Amino acid sequence: MSLQQSFLNLILRNATKRQVRFLKDPLRTRREAERASSWAVVPPDGLCLMEADYGGVSCLSARVGMVARDSVVLYLHGGGYISGSPFMYRGLAGRLSQLSGLDVILPKYRLAPEHPLPAALEDAMAAWQGLVDIGYAPERIVLAGDSAGGGLALLLLARLCAAGPPPAGVIAFSPWTDLSCSGESFCANAKTEVLLPRARVKQSSEMARGDYAADDPAVSPLFAEFPSPPPVLIQHSMAEILCDDSLRMAERLRHFGSDVTVQSWPKAPHVWQFFDGRLPEARAALEDAGRAARGMLNLPSR
Repeated sequence: MSLQQSFLNLILRNATKRQVRFLKDPLRTRREAERASSWAVVPPDGLCLMEADYGGVSCLSARVGMVARDSVVLYLHGGGYISGSPFMYRGLAGRLSQLSGLDVILPKYRLAPEHPLPAALEDAMAAWQGLVDIGYAPERIVLAGDSAGGGLALLLLARLCAAGPPPAGVIAFSPWTDLSCSGESFCANAKTEVLLPRARVKQSSEMARGDYAADDPAVSPLFAEFPSPPPVLIQHSMAEILCDDSLRMAERLRHFGSDVTVQSWPKAPHVWQFFDGRLPEARAALEDAGRAARGMLNLPSR
């Protein structure tokens, strides 16, 4: 573990986690998330941001340098379904673009509790269809996302596998796949988790799923079916309370025949990839993700 990560873990545990514990109002949560991210985000040099509309959904395109013309990453941001924004994720998306050589599209999906699930999934599906409508073949689109966005990417994958055709693959960073919070790590890792208080995660689940049961496959991809799934890369931390959301999701996908790669980091914070430019561990993880995206698309290594 780098000195930078040790220092960041200290800050997150003693400042951010305590603040998140008392953030119950979703509007304030959104404001504080954007404010806190302002110091953490380090956009890569040459980052080009462009607003676009795909399938009636407002999106942000993040690209660095030359990108492939026929392939793209559809990235769904995290935030517990109640916060987060494409602009907040410009640093991570820009670096992923630079490392993969791909345009990264971030939809501004609707947030709970004003718009509980399946609103976010409907927007993600609309953005996907918008990309297909302008000429991107499904097998040239990689789905990606982190935390709730990682779960959302997997919810979208389940729908696409059922309807066909599926995407080229999925990349998920610390995905939230079980809104019932039934994984053993949800309690076992309470002390090693440096960012997410359990009570706030449960509150987010209640706001996000609306009238759905927490274990309904419409909101928790852990319980969904994935006929003929593509390759999936999951990166997660062994210290986070959502550790089992990743490990059990991997087994679920393998049950349906997916080629799943799980990269387990011992003491990293939840979605440490967000801190690219400040953590060497973030850059290393994103380098692996960039290579994985190109591999899913059968593009030559860079």
